[in-house]
Amino acid sequence: MNYFDFPLEKWTNMFVDNWLIPNLGGFFDQISNGIGWFIDLITNIFTILPPEIMAIVLIAAAWRFSGKRVAIFTLIGVLYLGSVNIWEDAMQTLAVVVVATIFSIVVGVPIGIMSAKSKTMNHIVRPILDFMQTLPSFVYLIPAILLFGLGGVPAVISTFIFATPPAVRMTNLGIKQVPADVVEAAHAFGATSKQLLFKVQLPLAIPTIMAGINQTIMLALSMAVIASMIGAPGLGSLVLAGISSVNVGKGLVGGLGIVILAIILDRITQGLGQSKRNIS
Repeated sequence: MNYFDFPLEKWTNMFVDNWLIPNLGGFFDQISNGIGWFIDLITNIFTILPPEIMAIVLIAAAWRFSGKRVAIFTLIGVLYLGSVNIWEDAMQTLAVVVVATIFSIVVGVPIGIMSAKSKTMNHIVRPILDFMQTLPSFVYLIPAILLFGLGGVPAVISTFIFATPPAVRMTNLGIKQVPADVVEAAHAFGATSKQLLFKVQLPLAIPTIMAGINQTIMLALSMAVIASMIGAPGLGSLVLAGISSVNVGKGLVGGLGIVILAIILDRITQGLGQSKRNIS
């Protein structure tokens, strides 16, 4: 059923080939170099440190924020990662997740605050977040490859786009859930807008914001296998190699590694959010 011709594909390709790449190619190269440097820095920190040190850090964090049971699971998990020789792959995946999560927090939390403070901003941001969350994750790979090539940089960019909405939405929700009487009391004591935000609203919203960060981390990890299709290093590449060669064992080893990493990060961030709630 074709009542009229809408050449969206042709227009898009003309825009990309005739204007975007010729005019902004250098700009995207600079962004790629900066993000690539940051990824390399985090990856080197995780891989240069002895595995025993990284394992102790993860176990200590799990014990501190989530208790003995999670610490024991973390111990078993890191022993598994080492015993099947995928520790370095796990650290590469962790580096991509950490970088993407940092970008999501740096961008998402301020946007969430602004959308909570301004109805106009909220009306603008909401459909964009809906679009980002409903668009199939594979679609993010096309512009990422086009603008940033293959490797860790497009993986971080696509992961960042896919994982940012929870950080924005939960920050917005956390700010709006601060009791009105608390806000009124702060105003009554002469608090400025800046003081109200940083000394009242954000501290009370931190548990909700941490829940959003937790979801951001989980979404970032869920992109590990998909991002490996555009050259992202780590556990996702093992799973992809297992799929390509019909090697069930390799796919299982990499898949279990992703699951273990996801559970450890999930429990630690949940425990961190709970500790912030108890403090507040």
